Amino acid sequence: MSNPLKRHPALQPLSREHHYGLLLSWKIREGFKRNIAPERIKKYANWFWENHLHPHFNTEEKYLFSILPAQNEHIKKALSEHRRLKRLFAEEGEPTRTLSLIEEELENHIRFEERVLFNEIQQHATPEQLELIEQQHQHVPADNWNDEFWK
Repeated sequence: MSNPLKRHPALQPLSREHHYGLLLSWKIREGFKRNIAPERIKKYANWFWENHLHPHFNTEEKYLFSILPAQNEHIKKALSEHRRLKRLFAEEGEPTRTLSLIEEELENHIRFEERVLFNEIQQHATPEQLELIEQQHQHVPADNWNDEFWK
């Protein structure tokens, strides 16, 4: 595997948001390790989806994914994973199973975007496209959730 490119400044805020997504996966694992009620963890996961991931996915789909052709295999994979994660976050039954799937699939998805997709997008993006991403992306505020079950 080739070394990752230095991330273009226009993509750095989205990469930082990926870090928070990886933290969500870690927090779910910590919650399970600490025998926290799955409903309590799911409440946080739902809040995180609404306030962080859903807006992040929308930004990627609107401004980043369009840089590559729609038939690009990596774009197809990312969109498919976005749809799958959206369905998982909407799941109401079996919170333990759902959280386990979210934890695993979100982490895999983020690693794919960071290691493969963002590098490819960065290589093909024009300066104008990168500038548009920088202008349009509204950075989501930091976590302000009070129930820190992972500590």
